[in-house]
Amino acid sequence: MAYLLQQLANALPLSALYATLAFGYAIGFAVTRRADIAYGALFAFSGHLYVLFAHVGWDRLWLILPASLAFGAAASMIGSLGAGLAIGGIVMRPLARSAPNALIVAALGVLLVLMEGARLAADTRELWLPPFFNQVIVIWQGDGYPVTLTAIQLANVALMLAAISLGCLVLDCSRLGRLWRAVAEDPLAAELSGVNSARVFVMSYGAAALYAAFAGILSTSHYGTMDFGAGLVFGLKVVLIAAAGGHSHPARSAAGAAAVGLAETLWSGYGPVVWRDLVVSAALVAVLVLSRRERVVP
Repeated sequence: MAYLLQQLANALPLSALYATLAFGYAIGFAVTRRADIAYGALFAFSGHLYVLFAHVGWDRLWLILPASLAFGAAASMIGSLGAGLAIGGIVMRPLARSAPNALIVAALGVLLVLMEGARLAADTRELWLPPFFNQVIVIWQGDGYPVTLTAIQLANVALMLAAISLGCLVLDCSRLGRLWRAVAEDPLAAELSGVNSARVFVMSYGAAALYAAFAGILSTSHYGTMDFGAGLVFGLKVVLIAAAGGHSHPARSAAGAAAVGLAETLWSGYGPVVWRDLVVSAALVAVLVLSRRERVVP
């Protein structure tokens, strides 16, 4: 029983990470309507910026550790937001209007630019953060087998859930949310109603980039670094995990992604780890194919 509870506890950080990424991805997907692997690259890019500028703050500006981390986080959020707005306005929106299928190819190009840019900025050195908030917290005390998580894991889960809750509140109860839904459902009708669909498109992609950056900063704080190949891995993975709850609604997409994180953790605890990614990816591809709706052309 204690082992099962520990596996469920281990699933919390991963499920929260997947849910945050899927929530932001669904916001962007609602306006692009195409699979976008560049979103995972933004996640990795934000982690690279965070580590790089934290090291700049520590080594060159002589800041203390909390100030260095805050400096890195601020630079990462600003840089990722700027990248997201530029990608949304310069790459995604023009292609979405002229050749929607070209978005997939363009997203691959953006992914390569972000990955190589981060690698060159770091001089191909894998930088690491010092461990912090790594105190072990006992959640449940069993018979000689305590169920534990670290302080940073619990903090990340709380912050990610708060970000998702805030996003749901904005989308459901604010004017920005109504504009986003209008453009997501029918951009032409929104234009005829006086909505600047181009601006909403770029703002939506920027909001998605913010969620990717937020998740990247928290994930990098937990693991200590961000791998240079994570952009491609998460670019493909986010497209699949976001499909678990459906791309049409961010909250349902986040819930489905959280279920994927739980399934991955339980498989790692009870099944052969070498088959985990294959089985989970195959199941997600099946869900994506079965839930696909083709438009009838008269």
